[in-house]
This record gives sequence, structure tokens and C-alpha cells, in this order.
Amino acid sequence: MLAETSLSIWGWGSLGVVLFLITFGPFAIFYFAFYILCFVGGGFVVTLLFEKNNSEKYLEQCEHSFLPCTSVGIPKCIEEMKREARPIKIDRRLTGANIIDEPLQQVIQFSLRDYVQYWYYTLSDDESFLLEIRQALQYALVQFSARSKETDWQPYFTTRLVDDFGTHLRVFRKAQQRIAEKGDQMKDQAEELVDTFFEVEVEMEKEVCRDLVCTSPKDEEGFLRDLCEVLLYILLPPGDFQNKIMRYFVREILSRGILLPLINQLSDPDYINQYVIWMIRDSNCNYEAFMNIIKLSDNIGELEAVKDKASEELQYLRSLDTAGDDINTIKNQINSLLYVIKVCDSRIQRLQSGKEIDTVKLAANFGKLCTVPLDHILVDNVALQFFMDYMQQTGGQAHLFFWMTVEGYRVTAQQQLEVLQSRQRDGKHQTNQTKGLLRAAAVGVYEQYLSEKASPRVNIDDNLVAKLAETLNHEDPTPEIFDDIQRKVYELMLRDERFYPSFKQNVLYVRMLAELDMLKDPSFRGSDDGEGGELFTCLGDFLEISFFCFKIK
Repeated sequence: MLAETSLSIWGWGSLGVVLFLITFGPFAIFYFAFYILCFVGGGFVVTLLFEKNNSEKYLEQCEHSFLPCTSVGIPKCIEEMKREARPIKIDRRLTGANIIDEPLQQVIQFSLRDYVQYWYYTLSDDESFLLEIRQALQYALVQFSARSKETDWQPYFTTRLVDDFGTHLRVFRKAQQRIAEKGDQMKDQAEELVDTFFEVEVEMEKEVCRDLVCTSPKDEEGFLRDLCEVLLYILLPPGDFQNKIMRYFVREILSRGILLPLINQLSDPDYINQYVIWMIRDSNCNYEAFMNIIKLSDNIGELEAVKDKASEELQYLRSLDTAGDDINTIKNQINSLLYVIKVCDSRIQRLQSGKEIDTVKLAANFGKLCTVPLDHILVDNVALQFFMDYMQQTGGQAHLFFWMTVEGYRVTAQQQLEVLQSRQRDGKHQTNQTKGLLRAAAVGVYEQYLSEKASPRVNIDDNLVAKLAETLNHEDPTPEIFDDIQRKVYELMLRDERFYPSFKQNVLYVRMLAELDMLKDPSFRGSDDGEGGELFTCLGDFLEISFFCFKIK
């Protein structure tokens, strides 16, 4: 079937070709191909000419509408680049005080030099970019200065910062205590101390732990970046902050170029020691601070060094050949040095024998302990630290901190009023300013410890608190404005079983007596309330220590 169909197609096709050649001749096929070629070529030429005219007309319209002429733009840019750079004027005022503005300008200049200029000048000599960076930094500093002037820094430095520092010390001491209780079970005490420190911090702070920020360099850098991001959001204009390149650039300069090196330097023990030495270079250490350092030191090497230095000075004084009034002065100095050597030997023996840890067992052998009055504890630095730790454990730290804050307020208020009176005698009037400062300080104490928003709040008679609030609202504050409430708080700490009475039964009280050298022989016993020979013996030792320390001064 397929063969027949193919044969018919070929037959009809051949017949058609034969008939075409007979009708038109043998050259007809060439004419046909030529006609087709001319038709296609003519259509292409017509299309090309028509579209060329339309394109020229459209380009003419574009040239006169929005497309700039390139032959004019490039020479104009070259001409602008060849012009001399105009001098850049920089406003160097930041805070309004030259003594502060000049160092800040130097910090900005050094930051640009160390972190921008060394690579930017390899790309371009144009100063406009550097000017924009400098102006952004200056604007941020101006905004920071303005906001700092609006902030009341006194409550922060007098309460918040002191409380944070005290909390840090308490956490560190508790961590050291736990490490000491574990003894020699730990292989790496330094690493274990860090872990224990942050465990205690979680226990005390409840919701805050700074272990990652303090131990991981990556997390520390991330925290500083976030901090700088917040600062730039507050300080920079909205336009500069929305510019991500500018924001990230300034953020990296602040975090990695300024804050991180500053923190590393302030955390360097060698720098801290050198700075402390520089600060106390021109000051004399009083006898109480010097003896407290010796008594509280737990480094045997330091105690032996002090002992050796005292022995050298003792030999020098004994070798002097003096007569007359000088002999009495030298004898007093020799007695003072002998007392220092005695205290060092006693402290070294206590540390070597482990007595520092077993003070409770030692007190059990002694029987009844001597009583140190609460008013003596509140004025002695060593005793106050132990009592403060105990009040922190029992939740009564607000009462103790309130008592101490009021003491500081009274002294400050008296000094301010004395200065005010002296200026009034000289004809200078600053009454309103001084009274405003006193009122702000008194209101700060009230808000922090006595108001309904205070946390923790001092639990005291509401009538006294209401009377104090009324006085603050209608009268000028005086140094004695908190005396009634302070007296009630003192009586509460003295008589409440949670505080001073329980403190005398606590292990911290025994350790306090050990630090004050008041753990005596069992023959010196008296009553529990402090009456009799026991109290006089302990206070006599306390006065004896002060007398010999006074000789050292």
C-alpha cells in the first residue's frame, strides 16, 4: 500500500516538472529564484530606511528632553576636580569647656588617623569623607554632653555605683569562701574561681549573669557593638543613623577601636597596680588602713615582705647614736615597728595553721565570746564588712544601707550649709542652688529606701514616713531631717532577733572577732550582754591596737 502511494507521488511530481519546463522553458527556474531574492532584499531595504528615520526622530526628542550631553558632562567633572579645594572649617566646640574639648578633639583626631586615614588616602585625597566622619563623631559627642548635663549623676555615684561595687565584692568573697571549703579537690583554682563566681552571681542577682560577656571575646565584642548601636541611635541624627555604611563604620571604630582597648587596659592588673601607686604616691597611709591591710591579708609572701622591711628599719633605728629628745622619738618608732612585726608573725602563723578556716572550732574551745557593741561595729571598717555580709544574707541590708546613707547625707549637708554661710558672709548668694541640691539628695534617700517604689524598702513606722514626706514637701531639708527614722532603724537593728542579736550567734561574728584579735583565753569570761570583765577586756584590746597603730603614724 505504501509503495503504491509513494509511486503515485513521484509520478505526479515528475509530470508537474515536465509540464512546467514545456510551458516556461528550461531557464524559468532561475528567473523564479531571482524574483524571490529581489522580493526579500527589497523588503529588507525598505524596513531599514523606515526604521532609521524613526530612530533619528526619537533620538532627537530624547536629546532635547532628559538625556544630558556626554560631551559637556565629562569636561565639567574634570574641571570641578581640578579646582583648588576650599579650606575646611571645623567647629571645635563640643562641651563648652576648653579643658575638656581639646582632649576630645585629640581623641577624634587620633581615631581618624589610626582607623581611617591610613587606608583612605590610598584611595583618594578628597577630604570630604573624613570631614563627614569627623562631623558625625562631633555631633554625637555634643549630644552626649548635652544629655549628660541633664542627668542627675549624684544618686548614681553615691548609691547605685557603690551598691554594685559592694555586691561585686560580696560575690567575689563568697566565691573565694566556696573555693576554700573545697580545699585541694580542684586542679585549676583560677578557672574554678571564675565558674564559682558566676554561680554565686546567679544566686544573688536571680535574673542576671554576665559570664558570656566576661569570658568570651566574641560575646564581648557583640555586646559592645550592640551598646554602640544603641548609643548611635540616641546620639546621631536620623539621616546619619539610617545610613548603614556610616553607622557600621562608626560603630566599629567605637567598639573595637576605643571601648575594647579601654576595657582591656582597665582590666590589666599591671595597669591597675601602677595607677594605684600613682594615686597614693603623694599621700600618707594612716595607721588604721595600714594595720587593717596587714590583718586582712591572706598572702603570706606579702606579710613576710612587710616583716622584712620592718626588720630592716628596726636595725637601722637601733644603730643610730642619739641623745636628748631624739631618743624618745626613736623609742616610739622602735616600739611601733616591733608591734608591726608581731602582728605579721601572728597573721602568718594563723594562715599557716589553717586557723583562718577553723575559727568556729577555736571559739567553741574558748566558750563564751566577748560582745562588741553595735555602735562600735558601725564605725569600724573590718567589723562593718562582716555585719554587712550578714545583713545581706538575712535580707536586712536595706536597713544598714539606709543608716549609712543617712550618715553620709548628714555630713554632706552640714558641709554644704557651712560653705553657704561662709559665702553669705562674703556677699555671695547661692542659697537657692544649695537648698536645691540638699532637697534633691534628701528626696533621693527617701525614694530609694522609704517610698512605696523602694525595693527593698525599709520597714518602719508609716507615721514617721508620712511625716518625713510632708516635711520634704513643705520645708527646706536640714542635716537632721532623717534623725528620727535613723534612730528607729538603729533600734530595730539592735533589738530585732533577725539582725544584731542573731549576728552574735553567727559564724561571721566569730570571724570578725578573729580579725579584730578579740578571741581571748577562756579565763576572760563575762556575761552575754557584754557586762563585766569580758567587755572591758575586748575594748581594752581594741584601744591597745589603736594606740600602737597611732605610733606607726
